Order: sequence, then structure tokens, then C-alpha cells
Amino acid sequence: MAGHSQFKNIMHKKGKQDALRSKIFGKLAREITVAAKMGMPDPAMNPRLRAACIAARAENMPKDNIERAIKKATGGEGDNFDEVRYEGYAPGGVAVIIEALTDNRNRTAGEVRSYFTKAGGALAETGAVAFMFDRVGAIEFPLKAASEDAMMEAAIDAGAEDVATSEDSHEVTTAMEALGGVAKALEARFGEPRKARLVWKPQNTISVDDEAGEKILKLIGLLEENDDVQNVYANFEISDALMARLGG
Repeated sequence: MAGHSQFKNIMHKKGKQDALRSKIFGKLAREITVAAKMGMPDPAMNPRLRAACIAARAENMPKDNIERAIKKATGGEGDNFDEVRYEGYAPGGVAVIIEALTDNRNRTAGEVRSYFTKAGGALAETGAVAFMFDRVGAIEFPLKAASEDAMMEAAIDAGAEDVATSEDSHEVTTAMEALGGVAKALEARFGEPRKARLVWKPQNTISVDDEAGEKILKLIGLLEENDDVQNVYANFEISDALMARLGG
């Protein structure tokens, strides 16, 4: 199980949907405000803001919420958030990368460290595990957007590196610097993607036993519940038996 989207889905099924939606909207709004502050408040002229708006629409975030988050940046109302990356080791030697937006670095670092300690892992220095991942662009389309062959052909023509088709989506991988151009070309052909953003892709994944897998999922759950944490990535695979037991 590479990346984080699949085990994220497992935990989402087990969570309270209303509370989860509110938390997701809060994180999306924070990313939109930060993106608008760092660049132009027009998504068409600001790739990061456009990606944030795409992600918000994919989660069915109301248009008013999106516009309000942008206005917070242009009106100077938004809090000042720092972008922080944390890295650590989960049980089984699994590498974890956490991306956060925080208005209090000490608070967030303390909370993240406590999660790792409770799970039997350890927070490490920045750069300790990042070399095990590649920083790449990821563009996701629903499966119905195109056939596997059509998506692959279009992605290659647009300059993408790879396409992985699952039971419900196509995920196109690009070089970091090519994300904007590839996303624009594919959107012109297949419509707006579900997401288009930079991610940390594991170069290899580690197989762990069920005991370690449960501890890692609990750690990731705690991290994702934290309001400051935006994204979590890990380089491990869950056994089919554990996935079945968790409802994946």
C-alpha cells in the first residue's frame, strides 16, 4: 500500500462523517488562504491556489467557503501560518513525512512528537527520511473520465511519467516542474481532475506485520486528526488480511 490515500480511506470509513467533513473543510480553507497569500488571489494565475480549489471542490466544499478563504488572504484577515515538514520513523522502521501549516511551531512539534512516542516510533530530524521519497506531481481523475489506454496515451503526450489505474481512479505522476503543464493539458481533454498537487512518493515500500500495521494506522490517524497537519505520507504496505479486518 504505497502513499497514504488508501489507508486514509480505511480510517475515513470508521470515522464520524460530519466531524470529519468539518475538519477536512478547515484544512482545505487554511491551504486556500495560505496559497492566496503567497501568490495572486486568482486561481487561474496561481497554480498552488488552483490546486487547493480543485481539492476543495473534490471534497464538495461549498463555493462560498472557498471564496471566503480567498478573501481572508486578500483582506489580511487570515492568520499567519508557517509551512513545516516533520519526518520520523513509525513501528517496523516505516518512514513517515508530515506536512503541516501552523501558527505555533512549538505546539505542533510537541503534538507530533507525542503521537510518534505513543505509537512506539520516533520523530527525526528534517531530511532523515525524505531521501526515501521522490517529490513528484500527482494528478487524479475519476475512472469514468477515460479508458486506461486513453489516459495513458494522453498523459504520455502531455509529458507525464506514469499512470496508475485503480478500481475508481487514474493517478498520473509527473516530474515536479511539469505538474502545471501536464495538469492543464489533461484538464483540457478530460475536464477538471480530482486533485493536482505535489506529493511525496515512496521509492520503495516496506511490508509490515499486522501488529505493526495497526500501530502505524493509529499513528497516521492521530496525525491526520490534528488541525495543523495537512498531509501524511508513509512507505509501507498493509497485508490483505488487515485491510479486510479494517474494512478496506
